[in-house]
Amino acid sequence: MSTPSSVVLDGLSFTWPDGTPALANVVGSFSRTRTGLVGANGAGKSTLLKLIAGELRPTGGAVVTSGTVDYLRQDVTRGAHTVADLLGITPIRDALRAVEGGSTDPDVFDAVGDGWDIEERAAVELATLGFPTDLDRSVSTLSGGEAMLTAIAGIQLRGADIALLDEPTNNLDIDARQRLYGMIGSWRGTLIVVSHDLELLDLLDETAELRDGNLISFGGSYTEYREWVQTQHDAAVQALRSAEQVLKREKRERAKAEERIAHSERQGRKDQENRKFVPAVINDRRNSAEKAQGSRRSDADAKVKAATAAVEAAEQRARGDATVRVDLPDPKLPRGKRVAELPSENGRNYVIQGPERVGLIGPNGVGKTTLLEAMLPHASARAAYLPQRIVLDDGATVLDAVRRFAPDVPPAHLRNRLARLLIRGAMVDRQVASLSGGERFRVALSRLLLADPPPELLVLDEPTNDLDITSVNQLVAALAAYRGAVLVVSHDWRFLERLELDVVLRLDEDGVLSAVR
Repeated sequence: MSTPSSVVLDGLSFTWPDGTPALANVVGSFSRTRTGLVGANGAGKSTLLKLIAGELRPTGGAVVTSGTVDYLRQDVTRGAHTVADLLGITPIRDALRAVEGGSTDPDVFDAVGDGWDIEERAAVELATLGFPTDLDRSVSTLSGGEAMLTAIAGIQLRGADIALLDEPTNNLDIDARQRLYGMIGSWRGTLIVVSHDLELLDLLDETAELRDGNLISFGGSYTEYREWVQTQHDAAVQALRSAEQVLKREKRERAKAEERIAHSERQGRKDQENRKFVPAVINDRRNSAEKAQGSRRSDADAKVKAATAAVEAAEQRARGDATVRVDLPDPKLPRGKRVAELPSENGRNYVIQGPERVGLIGPNGVGKTTLLEAMLPHASARAAYLPQRIVLDDGATVLDAVRRFAPDVPPAHLRNRLARLLIRGAMVDRQVASLSGGERFRVALSRLLLADPPPELLVLDEPTNDLDITSVNQLVAALAAYRGAVLVVSHDWRFLERLELDVVLRLDEDGVLSAVR
């Protein structure tokens, strides 16, 4: 028995005021359960949440919701001054103060609603998270993780029928993520979460992917969905191979039919030249042959056309996410070479040696980026650094931006390597200013990976921030092909596990490094 829908999309379309289409005729629904909404950057996920929340109005079609909707934006602290603001309970508190002051205004009582004990319940939610229970505490005193968790606690507190969360784990450290996972794991009611955090997505009951303007719904976690997609993809690839074989056969048969037609036409001309038959018979035979030849051509063309259409349809079904496959320049880094040293306040510095792969974790604000910036000038090997804030020359073309790091590499050779990193075609000659966030990241990474001479140490600071799942997969593939040393800072434990690291170091509040794996 299927779960009833709480959100129904009926031919939903939305176009921005400048005429840019965001969604076109989307049909689908979300069940009354916990759903992960995934899709490539730019697919329209955040726009869809805003349409469901009523913050945007459709330009076509409709959104039908069953119950009240609460929406958590990515910029949760916008307009909030106190913890109560962040929890979204300030209007109820103001109404309670008015009642306590003797107000009998019906509008004030309506504002209180069922929230007579809202302050007590808010204190319980905050205490459960391990936070101070002061509702008048300034938002400026909260870390990014504390602000996000407090805002999510507010959504639970307000108890809307449908809750929408947009990238709730962005910029959260590992400890804050674990607290969030606990909140999501015990969530009751309809929940729709936009995220590229695989661990979070696997906590949810269903998965919906916004792809090519369609909403694909699946009754399972993201990992289960990807397994199903892979099964469908494998079947589609097999169907494509079969369709290609049929097309080859039909083309051969068409060629044979053309040979028979040509032979028949040559025989007809020979009969006429030899006057083997009287003109009336020749004309009759010619007419009959032309009809037969036309029929054979039409039949052969129809079969080729049908086979071609079958191949095109099979190609469409078999088309998957592009995969990075690249043979990167080899830095030829000796295994015993001293590469860099990470300082630790207890004097037990960590030395990276040879093509070692190191992960660095720690709470937000502990100084991980500062540690990297202190280490880089003293590195004993050629180091390349990809910071959180990527800086590129917006006026340069993509090719020019990359060539600055490899000036002696022939452009044709560089284009070939860029194509293997999924920077291909017209994109190579586009201006950097026209690129999306994900495209800018790939260009910045390519500059480092394709540099000449190649770096011996690659340092990445939170590289998965704001990347969609496909882009993260491509990053993992690119790093797997890199044969130098890697030092990567991340809060995404699933991403770190996929890099097959030799060691994971944790930096604590006292500046001390310790190995956690």
